[in-house]
Amino acid sequence: MRVLLAEDDAELASRLAEALGEAGFAVDRAADGRDAEFRGQTEDYDAVVLDLGLPGMDGLSVLDTWRGNGRRMPVLVLTARGRWHDKLAGFDAGADDYLVKPFPIEELVLRLRALIRRSTGHVHPLIECGALVLDDNANRFTLAGEPLALTAQEQRILAYLMHRQGAVVSRAELGEHVYEQGYDPDSNALDVLIGRIRRKIGAARIVTERGKGFRLEALP
Repeated sequence: MRVLLAEDDAELASRLAEALGEAGFAVDRAADGRDAEFRGQTEDYDAVVLDLGLPGMDGLSVLDTWRGNGRRMPVLVLTARGRWHDKLAGFDAGADDYLVKPFPIEELVLRLRALIRRSTGHVHPLIECGALVLDDNANRFTLAGEPLALTAQEQRILAYLMHRQGAVVSRAELGEHVYEQGYDPDSNALDVLIGRIRRKIGAARIVTERGKGFRLEALP
C-alpha cells in the first residue's frame, strides 16, 4: 500500500517513514502544504498521514481542497493540538482519524491499516481469500494455516491484491500502489514477482486477464 506522509518535522518524518516502510508501506514524503496538496491531487494514494501545522499551506486547507475536488483517500490527521474544537475542525474538513502528538508510532501504523481496510471494504484485520489469509495488523500471510515466506516486494503486491481480491488489477495500478514515487518497475520485473508469488501460493490463485491485469481468486 502506498501512502503520503506530509510532515514538516524532519526528524519525526524520518522516524515515521522508516516505521511505515518496515511495516510494508511504500512511502512518499512532503514537507510543506503546497507539495502535499499537489501530490494528493495528482497521485492515487491508499491513505495519507497529514500534519495540520504544515508551512506554506496548513493541513486543514490542504484537506479541504482535496475533499472539495473529490479526493476520497483516507486521511489520518496529526497535530500538536488536543483541543476538541481543533479535532472537530479536522473532521469537518474531511479527516477520517486523528492523532495528537506525541503518540506511539505503533498506534499510527495500526490506525492507518484500519483506515485502508475500511476503505476497501474489509472490517476485520484477518482478510481471507479462500485458504489464503492476511493478518493485516501483523502483516503476515498464511496458506491453509501454514505461514508464507515472502520478500518485502512480494508481500506488498500480495497484500494489495488481497485488499482488491476478485477485481482485475492492472499492471499500472499495481505499480502505483506498491512502489514509491519515482520508481518505475518494468513489466518484466512485475511478471517475475507475480511468478514467484504464484509458486508460493499456487498458480491458479492469481489469474491473468490478458491485456487487463491480474485477479486474485478465492480457492480452498
